[in-house]
Parts: sequence; structure tokens; C-alpha cells
Amino acid sequence: MNRRTFLKQAAWACGGTAALAASGCGTLSGQAGVRSSSMLGFSAEPLKKIRIGVIGVGARGTGAVKRLPKIPNVTITALSDLREERVTLNQKILKDNGLPEAKGYSGSPEAWRALCESSDVDLVYICTPWWWHTPMSVMAMKCGKHAATEIPAGVTVDECWELVETSEKTRRHCMMLENCCYGENELLMLNLCRQGVLGDLVHGEGAYIHEMRASKWREEQEGGRQGRWRLEWSRKHTGNPYPCHGLGPVCQYMNINRGDSLEYLNSVSTDPFGLAPFGAAKYGPDSPEARIKIKQGDMNTSIIRTRRGRTIMLQHDTTSPRPYSRLNLISGTKGIAADYPLRVALEPDYHKWMDDNKLAELVGQYRHPLWRESGDKAKKAGGHGGMDFLMELRLCHCLQHGLPLDMDVYDAALWSSIVELSERSVLRRGAPMDIPDFTRGGWKTAEPLGIVTL
Repeated sequence: MNRRTFLKQAAWACGGTAALAASGCGTLSGQAGVRSSSMLGFSAEPLKKIRIGVIGVGARGTGAVKRLPKIPNVTITALSDLREERVTLNQKILKDNGLPEAKGYSGSPEAWRALCESSDVDLVYICTPWWWHTPMSVMAMKCGKHAATEIPAGVTVDECWELVETSEKTRRHCMMLENCCYGENELLMLNLCRQGVLGDLVHGEGAYIHEMRASKWREEQEGGRQGRWRLEWSRKHTGNPYPCHGLGPVCQYMNINRGDSLEYLNSVSTDPFGLAPFGAAKYGPDSPEARIKIKQGDMNTSIIRTRRGRTIMLQHDTTSPRPYSRLNLISGTKGIAADYPLRVALEPDYHKWMDDNKLAELVGQYRHPLWRESGDKAKKAGGHGGMDFLMELRLCHCLQHGLPLDMDVYDAALWSSIVELSERSVLRRGAPMDIPDFTRGGWKTAEPLGIVTL
């Protein structure tokens, strides 16, 4: 399967992504028109000081503006948002913290393009609705900037190929901001896998189970998302639209793209039971909102098989009233580690979970060095308990020292491709869908992600 298998994706995705992808920056100093080699293990020239432009300064973008300047030699130099008042608010945040004012770009759906073209930006940090992620990342790279985008990085397989090919051609990084790969328990479990504590890995599970009915129905004047875009997605699509929180860490445990590769998936969804009644209860049974039809099933379950014979179960449910969970489970030939809450069982006592004392001892022994060295600083800086800041700290460390990123464009493309592939499978009664190898065979020789530090 390659990108040419998917020819009519603009109609499939929201927002007319094909039209948006036409960027104004076609020249990259020393790189224009070059069709380059793999980005696996790629190191860009070091940036001693990183100038960051943030596109989309709503809730997620504002959080980034507060955190990023806490990293040494990092400056916010540009801000862009459709709404001028959001740019003004973030300018005040910078000023209140004794930081220089950034250039502002707002007032037009195209204002972000000028930020990408700016000579004062090294890294474009994207916090916008899903279907803008690829067009903005592509333009940023074509303008000579590294791109860091919220998840998913693309909403179609064709967009995922476009990200890969643009990154390879421009020799610019494109990283998806998958913060859960930097969670304390996720990194602990990665260390358990790397140290062989669980043996040979066999099966993993990940999810995004997060009840969001009120959030999806909330109007803008109530603090809701612009245009209630997440509700609109649920009206038009099914499958798993947000696979990366659960899938990303499991892929890192299993060395996916670096020793193994995802081969195919089967995906099924329940009917949409809960979201529409929530709207009817809020607006009344005779309201236009009560007549809205929802396409996205409440629970989606995908089963993925890797080319090395392992399996991953992936779930998505933002409707059912149940506690938050990412599942975060990895099972091997010597034991198992699972989350929500954290549990570990190892041979010879595999038939029961470790007691609290043994678990605390294990955690103390295998705590990831990123959390051991910078965990207190990350928790103080904030962002989902500190994992956002730890992700940003590590990203900037790699850029400043000319190191390969922990998550590259192939990870962004592969994990994001599940959005479309799961929907296609659901619409075909769970039929198997081949998963593209965005590395074009490079996974067979790529170096695994190690236990990184600062």
C-alpha cells in the first residue's frame, strides 16, 4: 500500500486539507528540490538557541506558551491564532513573566502562513484542530522550520505520506507531540522492556478512554472548542480518531519502526448510543440538536498484528461514563506490566500482582532517568502532571545538541494512519486493512530507542 492508493482524501477529511496544503514556501536553503534518503536516525544541525512560533493559542497552545520559556535558551518569538484576543492574551502571559513580546499573526484563516515564513522562527509548534496539522507542518518544513504538531499528525493515509515525503525532502524534523510517551509509568514500563524484565514482548494494549460528552456539546461561549469541531468529527466519521495516546507507548515498547513494523489491523465499533441523547437532554427533545446524527461508535476496538508476530489491542471511547484509562499494558514471556492502576506480575509469581512493597521497590529500581533527573522540575512546570514539559524539554535538548528525536516523522505517520485505516475497516465489517510501511523497509535495520537522558 502506498499514498497513491488513496486519491480522494480531501473529501473524506474535514476542512479541505488538499487545498490547505498548497504552501507558499517552496525554497529551502541548500535543499530545494532534493529527494533525500531516510530520516531514521537523522540529526539536524544544532540550534543553541531555539526560537519557537506557536500556531493556535487556545487551551493547549496557551499551556505551551507558559511552559516552553522555562527551558534554557528557548524563546517564543511568534504567536498565531484566528482570534486576535487569544494572541493578545498570550502576549500578556509573556510580558507578565518578564519575557519579550512575540510577533503576532491573527485575524485571518491564513495568518499562520506568515508565521511559517518568518525568519525569526526555528520550530513551529502546532496546536490547532486535527485537519490543520498536516498543512501547517508541511508548510513549516518547506519554509525551513522544524515542525512539532499536536496529535494526530494527519487524518488520512495520504496526509501521512505527505508528511514523510516532505520531511525527507526538506531534511527538517516533523515530530508529533505525543506526550503520553513521556508519562512516568510509560517510561518506567519502557525501561522494564529495555532491561529484559518482561522477557520477549508478545502483546500490548493501549486506549483513549475519556468521557467527553459535555465537552463535545459545549458551545464556544461556554468555553467549548471553536465551531465544536470535535462534535463535527463525531458526526462525520467512525473508527478510532485519536489512537496515538495508547498506541505510541506500546509501539516504543515493541520497537515499532526500529526492529518491527505494524502489518495490518481489523477494527469494529459499537453503534453510537450515548452522544446524541446527551445533546437532546441539554437542548430539549424537539431542538435541532436533538436531530443530529452521530456516526462515530461509542467504543471502537482495533486489533493490530506486527510483522514479527506480536499483537496490539487498541481502543477508543469518549462517550461511555467510565473512569479515564489509557490501558497501557505490555505482556512478555517473563511477566506483565499494566496501568490504571500500575500493576506488575513476574515469574515465578505471575499468577498474582506484586504487593505494594515489591512494586515500590521495582519502581525505585527501574524509574526512567528522565523522571529521576527532571521529574520534580517537570511536575512544577506542569502539563498533564509534567509529561508535557518533559516531552518539550527532551525535544529542545535534541534540537540544541543535534541529536535524533525520540519520535520521528515515521512514528507520526504510522500512529496517525490508524485514524483512516480503522474507519475503513469498520465500514467494511471489520475487514483487514494493510498498514503502510512508511520507513520503506528501514525498520529492519534502524536502531531501537534507548533509555535516553538529558
